[in-house]
Amino acid sequence: MTDSNTWLIREDLDFLNHGSFGATPRCVFEEQHHWQRQLENDPIEFLAPERSLLPKLDRVRQVVGKEVNASPNDIAFVRNATEGVNAVIRSLPLSAGDQILVTNHGYNACINAVQEAARSAGASVLNAQVPFPIRHPDEVLDAIRTQLTPNTKWMLLDHVTSPTGIVFPIAELVDIAHSNGTRVMVDGAHAPGMLPLNLSELNADYYTANHHKWWCGPKVSGFLHVAAEHQSEVLPSIISHGANLEGFGPTPFQSQFNWPGTFDPSPLLALPTAIDFLANLFPSRESNRLDGLIKRNHDLVVQARRLLLDRLALAEPAPESMLGSLATIPIPAWKNHSNAEILAIRQTLRAKHRLELPIFRFDEENVCLRISAQAYNSIEQYERLADAVAELT
Repeated sequence: MTDSNTWLIREDLDFLNHGSFGATPRCVFEEQHHWQRQLENDPIEFLAPERSLLPKLDRVRQVVGKEVNASPNDIAFVRNATEGVNAVIRSLPLSAGDQILVTNHGYNACINAVQEAARSAGASVLNAQVPFPIRHPDEVLDAIRTQLTPNTKWMLLDHVTSPTGIVFPIAELVDIAHSNGTRVMVDGAHAPGMLPLNLSELNADYYTANHHKWWCGPKVSGFLHVAAEHQSEVLPSIISHGANLEGFGPTPFQSQFNWPGTFDPSPLLALPTAIDFLANLFPSRESNRLDGLIKRNHDLVVQARRLLLDRLALAEPAPESMLGSLATIPIPAWKNHSNAEILAIRQTLRAKHRLELPIFRFDEENVCLRISAQAYNSIEQYERLADAVAELT
């Protein structure tokens, strides 16, 4: 439950939407301010790449690499996963007639980036239709296989889907892509802190994720992992000094990303404090210090979803095995609601019931609510949600 000494979330609000922007613990917020004060105390020494900034970033890179089982040499920092997707798709050597594959569960901002890159190159975008509700991970695999062609040069897949909260069978999908000669980028925005990660074993060509979601880092912080053989192609969204000057990083790849221009590195520098904080909340195995938190949040969202489904007499829209710490539930009673009516439900839940969570139309058949589970949440909050939703259906 929210603790004003630990978290900064309003005590009069049931915040069930960690999946959107996360929530930063008080100690992490204070650590960020510590770094900001150091920056302002001696701006040139702190921020200039040729002084003391790059070793600080490298220490954070080491932490990230250890948490996701990847070489720090293959990691660059970005502001968020959307920027990571943009950097890669805008760098791809696409040609007219090439195909890019996405799914109907993809994140809208990233799909927009893909469509613009395809338009500029004369390529086309294929949209694999993964069913929702869904009964088995094989339905994801089948949807991808059905769309692949010899011209499919690249695909963008979510590790955890933002609208539907489904954990895709990402290792199998990477294998399917590579067997077709297709490069694959994984939008892992939600994965760090929600799922165990081993990027060295996953072998995706590109993987990007946010620090500010389930790792609870400060906002405006994420990473981009690129396989070594592709790094020479990938440029950041902002081209800066590292494009032609030495001293901005140990490799051309990191030199390009390390210095976008004057920026605030404090969200990155506070990330190790966030991960340490989370690691100490619940007992874990030595091999993965976030195991305890991951299991606790998964168990809570499963329990919360069961409560809501039972209260509303609904069938499960996805197997429990395909959930992480998010769960999306279609509400049939809202199927024919207009956009204005959907907005009114969300506003009522917030203003009257003090419940913060997304209510949205996923497709023509499904108007949904999505719940998140993080360390500050308790089952009582979802009980209050069930009462409120029953009142509105």
